[in-house]
Parts: sequence; structure tokens; C-alpha cells
Amino acid sequence: MSITRRGFFKAVCATGAVLALGRELQASPSAGKGGIEYRGMLYDSTLCKGCHGCEFDCAEANGLPYPELGQDLPPIRTTSETQRTVVNTYSTSKGEVFVKVQCMHCNEPACVAACLTQAMFKSKAGPVIWREDKCMGCRYCMVSCPFNIPKFEYHSPNPKIIKCDLCYNRLKTGEIPACAANCPNEALFYGTRRQLIKEARRRIVENPTKYVDYLYGEDEAGGTCWLYLSPVKFEEIGMKTTIQKSSYPALTKGFLYSVPTIFVLFPALLLGMHQATKNDHQTKEE
Repeated sequence: MSITRRGFFKAVCATGAVLALGRELQASPSAGKGGIEYRGMLYDSTLCKGCHGCEFDCAEANGLPYPELGQDLPPIRTTSETQRTVVNTYSTSKGEVFVKVQCMHCNEPACVAACLTQAMFKSKAGPVIWREDKCMGCRYCMVSCPFNIPKFEYHSPNPKIIKCDLCYNRLKTGEIPACAANCPNEALFYGTRRQLIKEARRRIVENPTKYVDYLYGEDEAGGTCWLYLSPVKFEEIGMKTTIQKSSYPALTKGFLYSVPTIFVLFPALLLGMHQATKNDHQTKEE
């Protein structure tokens, strides 16, 4: 079946419109599919004693090696391909403060927007998960994350992207994340994002000298499902305070609705133009 230039361009334009519209309709900044409210975690650093128990709980729940802890442990660590969470120690104006680090589970994740195959996926309940069967290994999620969280198994013959998924498998069976279930000091509080914000504000109001009057994660990067309370300014405990308040995908929404469509269709466009022109020439010759 031959195709004319006019017919080809109509098909390309229609496809571009569908792709752009589809992306716009999928935007959901504050709730999951069906209006289900996102769930997440409130971390109160004033209650954390730095026991590192959450690191062991996370490793056990996800089949990862136990962390190697000792006196020579560096005070500042990052998540890695073998650790989805770490607890760091900071010397601050109010003494020693411990800070847990893991995926922030953004409301509008940059990693999800950057993923070409939807391997990175924002679940309807809130956790941002990685789906192995859809990943093509581009690692755009690593580049796009403003919190530098996703890690890649460079030395594995079957590499995976490693990051906290808020114990997604446990959530599906009605359990809560392992770190929150086992924290001996109740530094971790799991619930809906609305509940977390309400609880955090209550603590700040009732203990104004104990906390800085700010909830980290409420607005950062458009809002995250992991929220932090601190006794000192967040700069003192290594939190990125230069993170913008609006979501990172929002920066390029208008651009994404048009330009990537052209980039994706460009090779097909050239091939189609060649084929349509070739068909026209053949018709005239016949």
C-alpha cells in the first residue's frame, strides 16, 4: 500500500497531538490514580539516635547485604547499589544530629518524567518504583534526580537501578515500610501526606524551641512524600536548600508537549518523506 506526502504528514501531526495531549492529561501533582492520596514518611531527626537499625531493616527487607559499620565509618555517606538508605551524623549548633537519607518519592518525580520507557513509575499510593522489565538502561533517572538518589549496578552482568521504593511489596500486603515498623525511637511516622504535614505542624507549634519552623519536603521539588523535621537549619544537616519549590518536570512542560514529539518522530518523518516522494515518482513514471 502506497502513502502520499499529504497522508503521511496528516498521520504525523495526529500522532504528535495524541502524544502531547496524553502527557498533559497524565499530570497529577498531589494525588495518585483515582484520587487516592499519596502516602509517605515523616522523619523527626530530634528523635533519631543514630542506631542505624533502619539500614539493617532495609537490607533484610530487600535482600541486600548488611551495611558494614564501624569506628572508621565516614560521617557523610550516600546511598549506593548495595544500600537504599543511610544514616549520617552532623555536628551542628545544637550538637550531634542524625539524618536518614533515601529516595524522597517526589509528587512529580523528575526521574519519572525523564524515563523514556516508564521504567520509573509513580505508583498511585505514592512510592516511586523502578520496573526492571521496562528499563533500557539509559540511566536518565540518575541524571535527572535533584537529590542524587538512583544508583546503577555497574559491576553486575544484569545491572539494576537501586533506590528506596518505600517497601512497595510490603505496602501491597498491608504492611508498612520496614524502617518505620522497627524504629525503636519512633523517629519515623508513616501515613498519608496530609497526616504527615498535620502531625509535623503540630509538633512544631507545641515545641517551638525544639524544632526549626520549617518542614523540608512540603514544597521542595513540588513536594515530596518524605518529610523532615530538624532542630537546626537544614543547611547544617546537609539537606539541599537550593532545590526549587516547583516540580522539575513543570519547568519543561510546554517544551515537552511539542519538541520531544518531533525528536521521537524525526527519523520516521525523514523515512516517510523519502518513501512518499519515491511513491509519487513511481506513480508519475507509471
